Amino acid sequence: AYWMSESGVVDVMLLSGPTPARFFSQYASLTGVTPLPPRFSLGYHQCRWNYNDEADVRYVHGQFEALDLPYDVLWLDIEHTDGKRYFTWDAHKFPHPKEMQLELAATGRKMVTIVDPHIKKDSGYAVYQEAHDKKLFIQKKDGAELDGWCWPGSSAYLDFTSAEVRQWWAERFAYDKYEGSTEHLYTWNDMNEPSVFNGPEVSMDKDAKSLAGVEHREWHNLYGMYMQQATWEGLLQRNEGRDRRPFVLSRSFYAGSQRWGAIWTGDNACKWTHLEAAMPMLLSMGLCGITFAGADVGGFLGKGGGYGDPDAELFTRWFQAGAYQPFFRGHAHHESARREPWTWDDATTARLREVAKQRYQLLAYWYTAFRHAEVTGMPTMRPLWVAYPKDAATFEMSREFLAGPDLLVHPIAHKGATSASVYFPGADPWYDCVDGTAYAGGREVRVAAPIDKLPVFQRGGSVVPRQMTLRRASALMKDDAYTLVVAPDAAGGAAGELYMDAGD
Repeated sequence: AYWMSESGVVDVMLLSGPTPARFFSQYASLTGVTPLPPRFSLGYHQCRWNYNDEADVRYVHGQFEALDLPYDVLWLDIEHTDGKRYFTWDAHKFPHPKEMQLELAATGRKMVTIVDPHIKKDSGYAVYQEAHDKKLFIQKKDGAELDGWCWPGSSAYLDFTSAEVRQWWAERFAYDKYEGSTEHLYTWNDMNEPSVFNGPEVSMDKDAKSLAGVEHREWHNLYGMYMQQATWEGLLQRNEGRDRRPFVLSRSFYAGSQRWGAIWTGDNACKWTHLEAAMPMLLSMGLCGITFAGADVGGFLGKGGGYGDPDAELFTRWFQAGAYQPFFRGHAHHESARREPWTWDDATTARLREVAKQRYQLLAYWYTAFRHAEVTGMPTMRPLWVAYPKDAATFEMSREFLAGPDLLVHPIAHKGATSASVYFPGADPWYDCVDGTAYAGGREVRVAAPIDKLPVFQRGGSVVPRQMTLRRASALMKDDAYTLVVAPDAAGGAAGELYMDAGD
């Protein structure tokens, strides 16, 4: 192994294992665990840069309702603000933000708005002026306030490495400061690498200074984590002692970011190769503690990024894969064609509805897997070798994975494919989740995978809880019955777990 550190210091911790489970526990003792997320955040998220206005929000929400398509969260990107001034709303496009959120909440849904680290330099913008007066921004090497270019134009960047600044930022999320926000509104931190369009390597100068006088090169990789921490604490504090779990999505992360929320893989493209690449990326992140993670379904960059928009086949296959990954969000560039689940044809809409139903039927299973992640550090999405560490055939395998402890998933990531060669590890049988066909462990089998079927198999020896009634949001499933799907092992035995609490 070859190690290099620009700032001159490398700390190495050797974690002895010897089992994968012991390793994850040891790593969690160093960097922390993923706290159990609010249950709604495990449902489907619908995002676009940008939903145009309140009428567009009502249209999208209404279509999900009318077509019986389950979803839990509707997202707003940077255009919802007043001129890219975060913690504000465009008064013409979103004049009634509280009422809009309450309309969604009436059917069990939430909203997420984007809040980025670059603060528009505008003396009439209270967030900037107060931070400027308190001297909370990163400085240039000569001590002047750093000026960088990002979405709002000329911008300043808060020093999230400072505990004082993090507390000030957390206070911005109070309901009387973030006007138009409600308890149904959650947060997305983007561009927090930090991105500076006119800076070296599209970030700030390496010799820029924190308030403590430490150069940027020393804390570059920590910046996004500290921002996510400050946002998380803001969402926790705004509820004045009511212990509601926050939800915060961040693009930038570091070892330990799992303590503060979810991560996604960034601006992917509408390409089959990017669908395929999402699997090893998410598996690698999970091995490093970042288990609440996902990739944008359909690919973010379509026509707007110089790529074509996804056809029905690519989107369907991506939607199928996303439904069995920890964070499940559809997202699209503003110059891309609309790609909500009803934008192709009726057959595709019906197909995607069935996939979404599979996700919602398994929310209790995912929730239980996240409870284990909180207690043990075990990732929720796992390479096969985590469960079968003595099976060398699994060591470099990333074309299939385990969703939780008991489901083997083999996404279809190649155009035109109607079958897949699936490897079944272990000595116990695996059962097709649709028709119950049993496959012996320890061998590879070619299975059918037409466009309306994702190869998913339940481990012999497991009991998987499902909630079979179709609802449009997770909040509406609270009192629904559970179906326990029993898959016997070679000796006829099976066991499983179900964790339940208030959900928030």
